[in-house]
Amino acid sequence: MDRRIPLLIDTDPGVDDALALLMAFADPAHRVLGLTVAAGNVGLSHTLANALKLCEVAGVDVPVYPGCPVPLVHPAEDAAHVHGQDGFGDTGYAPAARLPESEHAALAIVRLAREHAGRLLLVTLGPLTNLALALRLDPELPARVARLVVMGGAVTGQGNTSVSAEFNIAFDPEAAEVVFRAFPVFELVDWEAVLRHGFPHRAFESWLAAGDHRARFYAGISARTRAWSESRRGSDWHSADALAMALALEPGAARRVEARPLAVELAGRHCRGATVVDWQRRTGLPDKVRILMDYDREAFQARLRQALGA
Repeated sequence: MDRRIPLLIDTDPGVDDALALLMAFADPAHRVLGLTVAAGNVGLSHTLANALKLCEVAGVDVPVYPGCPVPLVHPAEDAAHVHGQDGFGDTGYAPAARLPESEHAALAIVRLAREHAGRLLLVTLGPLTNLALALRLDPELPARVARLVVMGGAVTGQGNTSVSAEFNIAFDPEAAEVVFRAFPVFELVDWEAVLRHGFPHRAFESWLAAGDHRARFYAGISARTRAWSESRRGSDWHSADALAMALALEPGAARRVEARPLAVELAGRHCRGATVVDWQRRTGLPDKVRILMDYDREAFQARLRQALGA
């Protein structure tokens, strides 16, 4: 019997996603069952190609399932200005030789949750469109998932897409609302936690220089985003999806977690897509979201170096 924890990753690669996926591929305690891919950072044709290429670079035989090309209801802008038009820094890499699976991502989520009921670790690194659709197909899905870890949100309204909203939630707020209502408990790594867990650009560059072929590929696809980040956010590099993956893979390294009720704002004129946390517990609703506040920096950075072969 395979004792590794079965891990399913919903993703929209994306430079941040790429680092998180390399972390997952490098972890011996988890078995990546597949990548379910949605549009988000860039369009689906690019996120799908990027997922396939990253599997090739990492030398892993992981199924890649194409998912939703658009949000559930309203159109949304991507983040190509940060990640490049192709999501991987416009490096012009040679496409992967293999093709994606024919099964839709939402169907794959439903099937794999049934096959690994009670053990599945589900990590979402992009908009929640695929998972929301899977929940509409199988409302009993949350009972089969052992842990859901979500990268998304801004828990005190300090967003990165708008004043109050974070990109993954703002891209498809309706999907986030479906997911957050359906799961009785889930773990959240929000944008504000990401800003508290940066690491110096110069340190990261030293890891890239000391790494193997994975680091060389990642150095190329992330160069544009790292330059953009340094010009706007200063001396620290932030990798949102990598922090979420660290929590997923090593939850014991979390130093502080706060549990609270949470809702998604769908109609606000100035705050559509905001994740509204009831910090004072005024609504009387259950504390269903476990919000990461502090994560062990050394544990996080060790996983980053491992992923890059440094």
